[in-house]
Amino acid sequence: MKVSQVNTHSGRYPVYTGEGLLEMPGIWQRHLTGRTLVVSDENVAALYLDKVGSLMAPGHRWQSLVLPAGETAKTMTNWQLVIDKLVDMRAQRDATVIALGGGVIGDMAGFAAASYMRGISVLQMPTTLLAQVDAAVGGKTGINHAAGKNLIGAFHQPVAVVADIGTLASLDERSYRAGLAEVVKYGAIRDEGFLAWLENHADALNSRLPGALTDAVHASVNHKAEVVAADELETGQRALLNFGHTFGHALETATGYERYHHGEAVAIGMVLAARLSELLGLLPASDTRRLTAVLKLLELPTALPDDINRDELFRLMQLDKKNRDDRIRVVLLEKLGQAVIQTCPPDDIREVLQNS
Repeated sequence: MKVSQVNTHSGRYPVYTGEGLLEMPGIWQRHLTGRTLVVSDENVAALYLDKVGSLMAPGHRWQSLVLPAGETAKTMTNWQLVIDKLVDMRAQRDATVIALGGGVIGDMAGFAAASYMRGISVLQMPTTLLAQVDAAVGGKTGINHAAGKNLIGAFHQPVAVVADIGTLASLDERSYRAGLAEVVKYGAIRDEGFLAWLENHADALNSRLPGALTDAVHASVNHKAEVVAADELETGQRALLNFGHTFGHALETATGYERYHHGEAVAIGMVLAARLSELLGLLPASDTRRLTAVLKLLELPTALPDDINRDELFRLMQLDKKNRDDRIRVVLLEKLGQAVIQTCPPDDIREVLQNS
């Protein structure tokens, strides 16, 4: 097991990474206070809910709530179900919510914890690679709106994150690879050496070898922790973690959150952002090719399909939360391992979309 520490103005908390951690209650029970609500989805609950429940300390008062699976479930209606459940079980301010699932459950349960009685504890138990390396760490919570992804939410740091590498064996191929996109992101924006490590260990990651996965998740969490510690509320450099997300979120919204997994959309978005960086004279073409090649090594998509309306993507990009004064701000690359946030001319963004 490896342990990272996330230090924020809101407090300090550990991120545990390793195999079999859900079956080690000594690690996570210490973070439970008051009554506990375990929130999961239909897919994850069938695999892990009984296991977690059976390991609760004798006499600990807990209940569970199982929600529909998928990005389309991250709605106000399902958030309300979590709140209603907390009310029904008479949870008080010392209660804990356990988010057992992927990024959707982590975001939604975390937002409910942030909202209930103005904030109760949330323990993140991410079961997808994407959630382990990104969504579960850093305190971003929220739900979607018809006009865009994550438009409603709050910053609410967890009391701990338990990233059990063993849960990744149960992921379907697309969900697993979607998480690898966020791993690549850290190399692209912060650490060219880590990107090289990913190139050299692509076969091990493709085979889901536990040792390589533990190293990749731990390194990714450390990168996320450093950024969050410096900018908890995303007023500055934390926005760099959105590399590929401005394009990617637009693609997800345009396809109703049903055609692409989040990481797949981000993979395509990273290539588009690299091409925009190249068009603006910031990034060598060789770096764009190398980033694209790494994503292809990990069997991720790198191009927009022909049937996607580019004008619609541009319209949706104008709603991105990073924008200021109606200007589109995009995370770009100056070189692999070094990112920058820049306001981009609309015509250049349109050109990249139209030629991709």
